[in-house]
Amino acid sequence: MQTIVRVLISGSLASIGAALTLAAASKREGRAAAVPLNATSHWLHGDAAADYEGVDWQHTGVGYATHHSAAIFWAGLFELLRQYSSRSDLAAVVRDAMIASTCAATVDYTVTPHRLTPGWELALSRRSMALAYGAMAAAFVLSEVLLGRPGVPTHK
Repeated sequence: MQTIVRVLISGSLASIGAALTLAAASKREGRAAAVPLNATSHWLHGDAAADYEGVDWQHTGVGYATHHSAAIFWAGLFELLRQYSSRSDLAAVVRDAMIASTCAATVDYTVTPHRLTPGWELALSRRSMALAYGAMAAAFVLSEVLLGRPGVPTHK
């Protein structure tokens, strides 16, 4: 399977997994499920995007498209790590997924200018944000298990 297809699949799974986790976390924290993705549109609408609780193309659509694009980008790192890994056991897959997800969180919230962050910090607790990055890592692992590698077992 071509690398680009793997990146698109693993990134899409990561995007969906993180988005579902964000929605559940938002509900648990007493906000509407769409708020974290609406907040992601703050690059376009400013920080007030995190106050919008409805679902529309301007906030939720832009937020999800932005989130999905970022997940595809970070899936590229995960797939690169897997491509050059000398190990194919499940522990190595989990390691690489955690590296990619941790890099995403670190870059998103340390070197990225505020206007370009995911915006989740405007709507959720740090615990909930960490859960979303954990869901991203879990989805990367799931993609590796589902897709496998030609001639290489994904776990022992």
